[in-house]
Amino acid sequence: MVTTAIIGAGGFSGQETLDRVLAHSGLELVALGSDSLAGQTAEALDPRLARNGHGPLPRFVPNDEAGAAGAELVFCCLDDERAAVLAPPAGAVVVDLSGAHRIDADGWCYALPELAPPTGRLIANPGCYATAALLALAPIAAKVDPASVVIDGKSGISGAGRGLKERSHAAVVLDNVTPYAVGGHRHSPEIAQLLGFPVTFVPHVVPLRRGLVCTCYVSASEDPRPLLEAAYSASHVVQLIDEVPDVARVQGSDAAEVAAFQDTSTGRWIVICAIDNLGKGAAGQAVQNANLALGLEETAGLRLSGVLV
Repeated sequence: MVTTAIIGAGGFSGQETLDRVLAHSGLELVALGSDSLAGQTAEALDPRLARNGHGPLPRFVPNDEAGAAGAELVFCCLDDERAAVLAPPAGAVVVDLSGAHRIDADGWCYALPELAPPTGRLIANPGCYATAALLALAPIAAKVDPASVVIDGKSGISGAGRGLKERSHAAVVLDNVTPYAVGGHRHSPEIAQLLGFPVTFVPHVVPLRRGLVCTCYVSASEDPRPLLEAAYSASHVVQLIDEVPDVARVQGSDAAEVAAFQDTSTGRWIVICAIDNLGKGAAGQAVQNANLALGLEETAGLRLSGVLV
């Protein structure tokens, strides 16, 4: 059993990570960190944890204390600013779900399992939009015209985190589709880093609790579908399908759906990827990365039971 701590377990991604750790037969939870919940039982986060079937869970402690608990595996679910000053516990595998270490960070490896598996013990987990865009585009990047690439992303409101924000207010989100960070979203450099060229990317908030879809428009020198098939034919996480990817099918799971279609009017290709922003876009991918770094079964602890493999 690999002893495991979660820092920032009180947020959406922290709670989702906790759910997967508890479902993982190879991980032993030894510390739960949350400054706002310190001293309280795990049920303060979710009453269902009292019926988790794994016996009593650790009480919440301050994040610094959880990080210093001596765990062999640490999931960091803090915001970017706080994660940036985190001192990684010596010798531990650390998976950072924030954006603090994704771009050219010394000592950290950017790891998207299907495309760039982890190569060290300090792992920068990709962002949700970047995950969907890269799953759609990275296998075909060598065959596309970089200037042609346009990515349209739409995500449920949980992508904004648990903290209160004006743009996540129900009066703003409901019955609305809201583009934001137009011309400068923080995931654009992350996408470009792995593709090798910059892209035009516009994200939107849609009135969903969770789920994300990226629709990517590209001019390609050849049919991209064989390249996508070669990339994902052996994957139990990414499914290449012939129909349009459906957010509803991947909600609550750690799976991804990818499909490519040719526009009959222009000859351009449309490559679509749907994921759950809290699953494959955050906690599920973090556990997948941890499994690979620790030499465990890649899909251990993941939610894939509803996915045809």
